[in-house]
Amino acid sequence: MDKNVLKNISYGMYLVGTQEERKVGCIANSLIQITNNPLTIAISINHENYTNKVIKKVKKFSISILDEKVDANIIGTFGYHSSREIDKYKDIDIEQLEDIPILKECCGAFVCKVVNEIEISTHTIFIGEIINTKKPTQTRPMTYKYYHEVLKGKSPRKAPTYIEEKEEDKKVVWKCEICGYEVAEDKWTENYICPICRRPANNFKKIEK
Repeated sequence: MDKNVLKNISYGMYLVGTQEERKVGCIANSLIQITNNPLTIAISINHENYTNKVIKKVKKFSISILDEKVDANIIGTFGYHSSREIDKYKDIDIEQLEDIPILKECCGAFVCKVVNEIEISTHTIFIGEIINTKKPTQTRPMTYKYYHEVLKGKSPRKAPTYIEEKEEDKKVVWKCEICGYEVAEDKWTENYICPICRRPANNFKKIEK
């Protein structure tokens, strides 16, 4: 079975935010609209994500729709680090909507109240009813395909769309120790800048995959 066929499913790129004592969030791509009346969506969040735990407590979360020009540090910080360990919202331009953080610069945003939760082996599917929205902009939304093919981003292991490489696909790469981005050895230079978190070459480590 070739799982690469799943890469042709359309996805977006979103920042999922919520707040209890402090603001937490993560990057997600598996979001769909379910109904129009009431407006409901579904999104899948890994059990290991701290954001999952907080959403279950407060029963409310936000979705900020990322655009193609989003600051690469946002993807690096929210996609490859844990809110258990760092304040991801430090130095990020945000505003509050229904007392939940959203990005100031994005294609649009909305806040949901949780109306149902479905537990599967590794993820929780949160069903959310939209209770408020931020006016959309004219910027182009980032797709998961754009993230992979233009930015050359990788899927974290906790992502529902993560596909493990086959043995014949493995190679020597340089891996960014900040955000996890990987670049093939033949494209590596000492002047390389990570396209995701914008860190310089001295943050990369050579590994065999």
